[in-house]
Amino acid sequence: MKSKGSPYESEKRATPPATSGPKMELIYNRVFLEHDTGMHPESKKRLLIFDDIPDTELIDGLPFIELVHPSGYIEKVKRACRLGAHMDGDTATSPGSFNAARQAVGATVMAAETGGFALVRPPGHHAHPNRASGFCLFNNIAIACRKLANEGKRVAIIDFDGHLGDGTSAIFYDTDQVLYWSLHQYPAFPGHGFVDEIGEGKGKGFTVNIPLPPGSADDVLEGVIDYFLPVVEQFQPDVIAVSAGFDAHQYDLLLDLKASANIFHKFGQELRKRFSTIFATLEGGYNVDEMPKCLYNFLAGVNGEPIPYPEEPTNSGMRVLETYEIYVHSIIANLKPYWKF
Repeated sequence: MKSKGSPYESEKRATPPATSGPKMELIYNRVFLEHDTGMHPESKKRLLIFDDIPDTELIDGLPFIELVHPSGYIEKVKRACRLGAHMDGDTATSPGSFNAARQAVGATVMAAETGGFALVRPPGHHAHPNRASGFCLFNNIAIACRKLANEGKRVAIIDFDGHLGDGTSAIFYDTDQVLYWSLHQYPAFPGHGFVDEIGEGKGKGFTVNIPLPPGSADDVLEGVIDYFLPVVEQFQPDVIAVSAGFDAHQYDLLLDLKASANIFHKFGQELRKRFSTIFATLEGGYNVDEMPKCLYNFLAGVNGEPIPYPEEPTNSGMRVLETYEIYVHSIIANLKPYWKF
């Protein structure tokens, strides 16, 4: 049963924990509300709940988009937005969408420079160089990471959105300078991201896919962190880039994972413990009551603060655990030539 309720009831609104000292801070601007998708899971309601956050002055993302997307595709998106046309069956646009999308890129580049969290829409991790997909127009995280890689940095992308970031995966599938690490429900959109997809050419071994059976709960996700974050440590990244989607939560509208809000605090804690330079950008998370709590739990974890929105821990069923264990053994077998387990 999905949770219900208006995101505009002030007593239900999640508020950020008190902070002190240098922290991962939210980078947000109301320009992201200009991306008007109407009655759609990825709608402006996802960010309207953050209406008490002041606008950040953003840099223009347009000069950075060609790091990943060719100029012909950028013009295609611009034309579609002008008409308010769909890019595909799932990916809507409006006259304000191109401006929102270019600023989402700028906010994510800013996050990479400051260690911030870019609270943006449209999201990005399904966008391929030449096509939109899965609500995404430009691949915000990939653009910021390509910029860092061009500056000589080793970048590890941690994608804990409940869907595979297939665009991000494809963009870095053949490089050893960017490690892509994803956990995601399988099977689910976009339909791949299985244990044998580990990269190709110089990038073989540098894509770590962790498929999760439907029904995977906190116990499975904690196991993923323990088993597979050490691979990221062995990569010795200069920067951790987080595709922060919160649709693995048990009450999300689009998936059948069963994580509590606690797991996002755990992710933040573990990243803080293991790595020194971290930034993030928003991907999915479609329950407007639960997503802000998950987000603030993650921020608190990264910032070394107590969990602000604890929830009863969740457990997976026996069949889920058995399927997950089969996947784990296969992942390790495929990646053992490249990493220690």
